[in-house]
Amino acid sequence: MDVVFSSILCLLAVLLEDVYCQGVYAPPTVRIVHSGHACNIEEERYTERVYTIREGETLELACLVTGHPRPQIRWTKTAGSASDRFQDSSVFNETLRIAKIQRHQGGRYYCKAENGLGSPAIKSIRVDVYYLDDPVVTVHQSIGEAKEQFYYERTVFLRCVANSNPPVRYSWRRGREVLSQGSDKGVEIYEPFFTQGETKILKLKNLRPQDYANYSCIASVRNVCGIPDKNVLFRLTNRTASPTIKLLVEDPIVVNPGQTVTLVCITSGGEPIPTLTWVRNTEPLPDKSVLNGGTLTLPAITSDDAGVYSCVANNNVGNPAKKSTTIVVRALKKGRFWITPDPYHNDDNIQIGREVKISCQVEATPPEELTFSWLKNGRALRSSERMVITQTDPDISPGTTNLDIIDLKFTDFGTYTCMASLKGGGIPEISIDVNISSTTVPPNLTVPRGKSPLVTQEGDTVELQCLVSGKPKPIILWSRADKEVPMPDGAMQTESYDGVLRIVNVSREMTGSYRCQTSQYNGFNVKPREAIVELIVQYPPTVEPVFTEIRQGLSRTFSMNCRVLRAHPHRVLKYEWRLGNRLLNAGLVDSRDESEYTVRNLNREGYGEYSCDIINEAGAGRCSFLVTGKAYAPEFYYDTYSPLWQNRPRVYSYKLQWTQMNPNAVDRIMAYRLGIRQTGQQRWWEQEIPIEGMIQKGELITYNLTELIKPEAYEVRLTPITRFGEGDSTIRIVKYSEIKGDPAPINPHLREFHCSFEEEPICMFTQEKSDDFDWTRHSAATRDTKYTPNTGPSSDRSGSKQGFYMYIETSRPRLEGEKARLLSPTFNVAPKNPYGTTNSAYCFSFYYHMYGKHIGTLNAYLRQKSQTTSESPIWTLSGNQGTQWRQAKVTIHPTSSFQMVLEGIRGPGIEGDIAIDDVTIEEGECSDPPPNNLRASALPTATHIWQLLVTLLLALFVLRR
Repeated sequence: MDVVFSSILCLLAVLLEDVYCQGVYAPPTVRIVHSGHACNIEEERYTERVYTIREGETLELACLVTGHPRPQIRWTKTAGSASDRFQDSSVFNETLRIAKIQRHQGGRYYCKAENGLGSPAIKSIRVDVYYLDDPVVTVHQSIGEAKEQFYYERTVFLRCVANSNPPVRYSWRRGREVLSQGSDKGVEIYEPFFTQGETKILKLKNLRPQDYANYSCIASVRNVCGIPDKNVLFRLTNRTASPTIKLLVEDPIVVNPGQTVTLVCITSGGEPIPTLTWVRNTEPLPDKSVLNGGTLTLPAITSDDAGVYSCVANNNVGNPAKKSTTIVVRALKKGRFWITPDPYHNDDNIQIGREVKISCQVEATPPEELTFSWLKNGRALRSSERMVITQTDPDISPGTTNLDIIDLKFTDFGTYTCMASLKGGGIPEISIDVNISSTTVPPNLTVPRGKSPLVTQEGDTVELQCLVSGKPKPIILWSRADKEVPMPDGAMQTESYDGVLRIVNVSREMTGSYRCQTSQYNGFNVKPREAIVELIVQYPPTVEPVFTEIRQGLSRTFSMNCRVLRAHPHRVLKYEWRLGNRLLNAGLVDSRDESEYTVRNLNREGYGEYSCDIINEAGAGRCSFLVTGKAYAPEFYYDTYSPLWQNRPRVYSYKLQWTQMNPNAVDRIMAYRLGIRQTGQQRWWEQEIPIEGMIQKGELITYNLTELIKPEAYEVRLTPITRFGEGDSTIRIVKYSEIKGDPAPINPHLREFHCSFEEEPICMFTQEKSDDFDWTRHSAATRDTKYTPNTGPSSDRSGSKQGFYMYIETSRPRLEGEKARLLSPTFNVAPKNPYGTTNSAYCFSFYYHMYGKHIGTLNAYLRQKSQTTSESPIWTLSGNQGTQWRQAKVTIHPTSSFQMVLEGIRGPGIEGDIAIDDVTIEEGECSDPPPNNLRASALPTATHIWQLLVTLLLALFVLRR
């Protein structure tokens, strides 16, 4: 008895799980299909696809997805080399289109689809871009002395190179003669081992008179992608020689700014005539450069134009010739000075009787033209025993002059001027004045009272200040005390001539210690003075969440929480909760750095925007919560590739299906407002669809749209309605389309496929080419049954004489045993897990009519396409089955892309017409048809389950007795 009890409980558990766990929500699957100008599509291992395209054509890849809710799609590219392995560019739509694709755009493209259920689905396709550049022939020769003989043997190598994908093949011709290995003893053709498959070298050994000829190198990729062969012609003569050139300029060329410089390069030898180009160091030529053959002109030259310019001559014979010259632009840059009070005593002050050294430094180009002179109070100063003038101290960088005043006297006080100039003139002189007097004192640095720490608020303008005294007054350098942190302007140091650092729009990141110090070489040559200024930036609290939408039903209780991430000052934080402008609550933020507000028993007045302000001295940070009772948007269920039912020749119907996003988040949905309008029209036709009871998550809701006119497209809008009012709407396009061209594409979205053969394309069904005869599409109103009155249907499956179906005509000349085979479209089965296996089940059903005394056999096969195409029988029936339409249903378990095959076999006579109609393929095991109501669901309600549970428990009680 216990076994029976356990079995009943197990049955209940399975049933409950099936009821409440099964839904139409499905994780994403993805498949990549191509269009555009493909040269070839191959399948490699692990189902990777390689898509070959010619450079310059248009690449178009479509990412076809399944899944519910509708997955979001993202295209990314992973290139082949490590340097550009991950690229930032992404495309967020189904179709990736690259017009005029270039070779660097080849690589692996990934399509990623995710809808929040399970792992994202990812498929990749490798795009191989094919191209062939014009080949180039280069010529080299070697001259070596033969042993014990007094003549020179000259060997010539012709090397052919062409960039291509796929690898190129080369062939050589001399005139019209095709050269091959062994065809001429004086010719050898080989590929060097270090460039295998990339070049083809033609070696002419011990050059002979007949070797002077026209040579053609033909590069070929064997017309792959329609790329034609390309060839290049080279004429070898006894005058063929590598290039030589001359530069008609000096080296170096020294010029003043603003002058025009012309560089002339001419060829002095070479056959064929070389081409000349100019290059500059590793940089491009200046934008203002003017090129005319071998002449390069640089107008209005500046210091930025200085550098090494090279003329390169190339005629593909031997090595290119190269000659260079250097352009030097004369310039003097601003100088600096410093005073060394006494080099021999550790004293920072200037004292009578001691030695004083004045140093002056100027940067000059060219440095060897730099000259200095000294003035005292405007009069020239010469070197003497007490006033020693020296040039360029080797211990200091070049371009320096020093004036040593030995045994300083009162009469030595005055203004000393350092004059710097370049020989030859043309550049203005630089003069630097240095005052030496009894008031000349070393610098001193202090921070004014009240200026450190300096407290300011974010967004203000603040001035950090250091007071500097001394004569001469030095430049102040500002930097962060943390040497790794840059200044607000991004530099590591900032100069200031008045000791003030001004920061505009100060931010919280600028809080910290700032160092001011005297510049070593502007003023006294003494140890730099420095001071520290503390900056404190106050800022309002940063809080989260900044904005949150909360959806709640009436009479519910919920809480809102506002958290403080950071704030300065942080010691006292206040909070204020408001609904609109009405204050709800206020107080101090506790040690948890957050504030919470609870709404109990939500009523209609409780809907609206709640705000929480966290406040300090610098301002307030705000959390906002929009509380609403709006229902979430419904999600349309994309069921088939062409999801429509063809009722009449000019009218079709559409089975609209959807699920409700988070149905239990708000009040019960009482109805949906359905809006429909013809695309391009302004007016919506609206109606309400009432809903009884609670909608379950994942429940599929169905409504039939009828009287849609072919081939118009319609915009459908669906809006849920609760006690709060209207919720979020969802819009989709429904359109009728005839599929032309390739009759059997992969069906990308196999959830439900239905075909009633109402239109000529017959839903992408095709006739088997290797069978004996074809299935015929007909209606009872147009079919001529004069010769076979006692066989075949009198209407289609729905009972309409205008409706269409497919049948086999068994009249003459058909013979017994002949077969007609009808093939469905090819359907794709996407893997359900990362290991590539699938457990998908589909229900294949159709209606058949087998009436007549000579009825043969109707067979159904499952044809799978994996490594090899195979067929397996799944259903068969023979003989007369009466005048009514009957339904066949069978569950199939395909493991790869598949087709269904319907085979009709003629019986012994002409009264053997077999007909089929309403072919359907649905995901899932075959079961009884669902009830024809609004919410078409085969799942029992909770009431039914409890009734079943009570019945089972009563049965158990009776069994135990």
